Amino acid sequence: MTTTTEKPIQCVGIIMDGNRRWAKAQGKPGFEGHRAGYDTLTQVVGWAREAKIPHVVAYAFSTENWQRSEDEVGYLMKLFRFVIDNEVDRMIAERIRIRFVGERARFPEDLQKGMERIEEATANEYDITLHIAVSYGGRAEILAAVNALQLDGGGVVSEEEFSQKLWSYPMPDPDIIIRTGGDMRLSGFLAWQSVYSELFFVSTLWPDFSHTEFLEVLAEFHARERRRGR
Repeated sequence: MTTTTEKPIQCVGIIMDGNRRWAKAQGKPGFEGHRAGYDTLTQVVGWAREAKIPHVVAYAFSTENWQRSEDEVGYLMKLFRFVIDNEVDRMIAERIRIRFVGERARFPEDLQKGMERIEEATANEYDITLHIAVSYGGRAEILAAVNALQLDGGGVVSEEEFSQKLWSYPMPDPDIIIRTGGDMRLSGFLAWQSVYSELFFVSTLWPDFSHTEFLEVLAEFHARERRRGR
């Protein structure tokens, strides 16, 4: 029985954990898990659209992930290029808007331009926005916002003014954050925006995350009482 009036879910955040473990269990190279994980993400975006959820934000590459092996980082850059170069037509046809959230300046120049290109191409007519967090860390985002405010002259600011300097702006705060893979932490994901998010930790490795599990999360979300301190 639902304990509170059901309000439309505006945004679902996803920490896509378990790709490399999935690949190892399948006897495949670890990098293959990232490609399988992308396929799962495309499915989840479709499920979210069916549920009338207008925003999905996916943690694809953290600021700490730059420290991984050169081969793995290189593979991930190739995967980002594949999405940018080959998925535009599908995104437009399926009315999916793409936004990249994070420290873009750390990426090669061709990728930065590609990010801008796919954002512009998908920005006109869409039913759902996929925010892809890349080279992203919650603390880094907050520091960037503070530094941006200082450059604007400093002074006392409101939460709204601060939020407008975040990389994610104008994305709504996530109502739900799902982390797959069994770990129970946020790992720097949306540190400012997640303060009232409902958290769901799922043991399933990300490439195996199913439609049934997604619907179960939505059902449990609606059964929870969200008081927001009241």
